Amino acid sequence: MSDTVWSYRDSEWAQDRDLVGYDVEGEDGSLGTVDRATADTEGAWLVVDTGFWIFGKKRVIPAGTVVGMDHEGKRIIVNVSKDQVKDAPDYDDDTWDEQARGLHAEYYTQRTGHENREDLPSDRWETGEGTGSVDGR
Repeated sequence: MSDTVWSYRDSEWAQDRDLVGYDVEGEDGSLGTVDRATADTEGAWLVVDTGFWIFGKKRVIPAGTVVGMDHEGKRIIVNVSKDQVKDAPDYDDDTWDEQARGLHAEYYTQRTGHENREDLPSDRWETGEGTGSVDGR
């Protein structure tokens, strides 16, 4: 199983932060809000409440899919689409174990390869701080 999918690209993004309530944006729009977030060294992930668009289900989104954070705007950007999240394995806190984690890791590892998003130039998200743009827009 790939540990990369469970690690933030920038370890400071979630360090000493409560990400609950942050909006999560995918490649094609809003995915929901963070219901729970972990920053475990052996595997960090977000539990995202998707709201009405997939019948109120929650989905695990591994930290390795996070490509940017805007702490002032309480926004997390991930490199997955709505369809990828919708088709992801179901999340159930009661059955979250090593096997479920492995299933999610396999799913997301096969579907995340979009390292460079056009809407996230490298000079915008290096520290995970700020409004998300160099010029303040």
